[in-house]
Amino acid sequence: MGAGCSKVSLCFWPSNLKTHMITNSSEMESAELAALPAFRIYSLDELRAATSGFSKENIVSEHGAKAPNVVYKGQQEDDDRWIAVKRFNRSAWPDTRQFLDEAKSVGMLRSERLANLIGCCCEGNERLLVAQFMPHETLSKHLFHWEKQPLKWAFRLRVALYLAQALDYCSSKGRALYHDLHAYRVLFDQDGNPRLSCFGLMKNSRDGKSYSTNLAFTPPEYLRTGRVTAESVVYSFGTILLDLLSGKHIPPSHALDLIRGKNYAMLTDSCLEGHFSNDDGAELVRIATRCLQYEARDRPSAKSLVTALASLQKETEVASYILLGVSQETDSSMQFTKLSPLGEACSRVDLAAIHDILEKLGYNDHTRIAEGLSFQMWTNHMQETINCRKRGDSAFRAKDFITAIHYYTQFIEAGALACPIVFLRRCLCYLTNDKPQEALGDAMQAQVISPDWCSTLYLQAAALYSLGMDKDARETLEDGFLLEAKTKEAKI
Repeated sequence: MGAGCSKVSLCFWPSNLKTHMITNSSEMESAELAALPAFRIYSLDELRAATSGFSKENIVSEHGAKAPNVVYKGQQEDDDRWIAVKRFNRSAWPDTRQFLDEAKSVGMLRSERLANLIGCCCEGNERLLVAQFMPHETLSKHLFHWEKQPLKWAFRLRVALYLAQALDYCSSKGRALYHDLHAYRVLFDQDGNPRLSCFGLMKNSRDGKSYSTNLAFTPPEYLRTGRVTAESVVYSFGTILLDLLSGKHIPPSHALDLIRGKNYAMLTDSCLEGHFSNDDGAELVRIATRCLQYEARDRPSAKSLVTALASLQKETEVASYILLGVSQETDSSMQFTKLSPLGEACSRVDLAAIHDILEKLGYNDHTRIAEGLSFQMWTNHMQETINCRKRGDSAFRAKDFITAIHYYTQFIEAGALACPIVFLRRCLCYLTNDKPQEALGDAMQAQVISPDWCSTLYLQAAALYSLGMDKDARETLEDGFLLEAKTKEAKI
């Protein structure tokens, strides 16, 4: 988790512009829903092709390949639509008819507050669900594991409202039961808007278990009866309100003890200090407390939660992607991910993903030996230079980026080898140490050495995003995308 807490920036818009934005937003949402394909049955071959053979590089589940049911990112060949593919383990859903019936029922739902289900696959022992792809990850990632900035108060309130609206919509369509609702189930779309994953609307295992989380977060009636009710979902919603308020995953019993003792300071996220009024904080605590009532009948309905949370909203005229602190995804920018996982990672400035890719990149490609070197390469001086690179690589693998910068700099200054991979690795090291200008310089130097290597452009884009130069970053991403396509076409 990041160490610093920045103040919330406020944006003021004319009232007539605010109304115009809301109208256009509604029109865009309706257009998006109208463009969604009808629910369909996919073949296993189609989904295998869309996910590059269910490759590890396409896994988007936060628990990775170790999760019992893995979610992959994929792209359909017929219309280039991005999809999320959930592949269940082989022991899940032995009843083919039950799986298909559940999937078709959930697939009838269509809402801008959901990551909508658009298909499924049921072949042999394989059970897969296909949904809209959400490029900006989960609430858990942004709330508990943020790197650049904590979630702003206004956006936390927006998450709460949109989630309540999603639950209210599902309830109105006869799908009030949501299984294992938690922060991992809240996703962010290309515009940064919060959406509820549709996967939790289906029972997720053959033994009927609906909660995989710690028992401390499980609704009390579920512990008694093993059954999920609409009121159980509201209880889980209350735990998410606690997450939003505290920035931590606090057991409800502990939180309620703090609330009863009026010890709000221990409950609220320290990064939010001074960013919201006591009245707003007290109201959110009151709503959470109602959701967490021990008796299910004492909890509010999803519809009443929408009404209560709507009155708390702040900065409603500010776009979600701005409050979330991400770049708005466009159709063209999402296409950059088609050919290269590195390009995608750089478009999101996902430093962890960039590190994983660069770590696996070897030195056989793109390395240039300086002119006039032959036997001299094997002198003691040259061997020490190579050892510097090896020490830098070792530190890079260990994510000791400051040490890696030190040794890579020694290697580069020796001037014996022109190695763009070293420049790209040092570029990432600079990015992790909040030195985007230095990072940009390294990525540009790597391009000078290897002008036909698209990775140098992708790292430049990541540095430009970090500098706040989004327009230049998108143009550089496009250049990298086109160069990569040209390179692949030349190999065919």
